[in-house]
Amino acid sequence: MEVKIGVLHTPREIVLETGQSAEAVEQAVAEALTGKAPLLSLVDEHGRKVLVPADRLAYVELGEAAPRKVGFGAL
Repeated sequence: MEVKIGVLHTPREIVLETGQSAEAVEQAVAEALTGKAPLLSLVDEHGRKVLVPADRLAYVELGEAAPRKVGFGAL
């Protein structure tokens, strides 16, 4: 699943592909926004951890990843 995270006072967003379910990501975001967790912590497909301070979150967009196309075949 593709996750886009907007950070306050930062012109670029953080984009990552994660193997976590949409429900798990929503729960992590909700915990960060309600103050239960000081950081939003997500793990991408390569095992790297992304940490964003909860008070700096502008938005989080969840979406399904598009399948990657390989080759030069006609569509």
